[in-house]
Amino acid sequence: MKLSHFIESVKLCLHITRRNWTVYKKDLIANISPTVADPALILVSLGLGLGAFLTNVEGMSYMQFLAPGLTVATALFTSFFESSYGFYVRMSFENVYKAMLATPIGVKEIVFGELFWVGLKGAIMAVGVAIVLALFGMMTNPWLIPALAVVGFLVALPCGAMGLLATAWVRNINQFQTVYSFVIAPLYFLSGIFFPIPQMSTPVRIVAEFFPLIHGVRLAQSLFWERDIAQAFSYSGSILVIQSIVLCALAYTQIRKKLIN
Repeated sequence: MKLSHFIESVKLCLHITRRNWTVYKKDLIANISPTVADPALILVSLGLGLGAFLTNVEGMSYMQFLAPGLTVATALFTSFFESSYGFYVRMSFENVYKAMLATPIGVKEIVFGELFWVGLKGAIMAVGVAIVLALFGMMTNPWLIPALAVVGFLVALPCGAMGLLATAWVRNINQFQTVYSFVIAPLYFLSGIFFPIPQMSTPVRIVAEFFPLIHGVRLAQSLFWERDIAQAFSYSGSILVIQSIVLCALAYTQIRKKLIN
């Protein structure tokens, strides 16, 4: 691909992102309030409830243990629902992509524009939740909050690609519930958010290592607790980059079939 073609393709991808932002900001408060409020409510309810019984989890209170995982879980849900239900509605009911394909915008620009959009959403939401939790005193060094934007982006990309894969494979919108029950829910509950990863049985722990979220949780924990940050990014950060490349490429091939047919 010539450099001029590449630059033009990037510009078209950004048009997709800008279009989604224009629609999203029309109900900005309504869109962001559940994303920010839910983790805070979970933290308070579980932290104050179970926290009365779990007074020492890896040398900290249960509320402090929960905070990092809840931050990156926001990127998981934000990206998956945007690229599954959101993409499906735009594709099947609103016919947005049919209109786009009648312009210089192609399938590649649609897919990677959408992925960049969910990556940005994941980054912004992770930072927003981190700010709220830092106000509760859950973060050792609040100056590290901007680094959580990187973590949110790295988690949102593979999880968003999983949402696109689900969109390519489901036959109707109700089938997303099955994907959520058997894919997203296990990611959420078995990625070290609610209990330490070493406490899981060995087979479950091995399977969980293939989850994008477990690596995002490790990165967030290193930032929230200011422990082994370089080591976490060199290991879990590298894995998230690899997972993003593989899953995004696979999502592109599958969605291409759906949009062209």
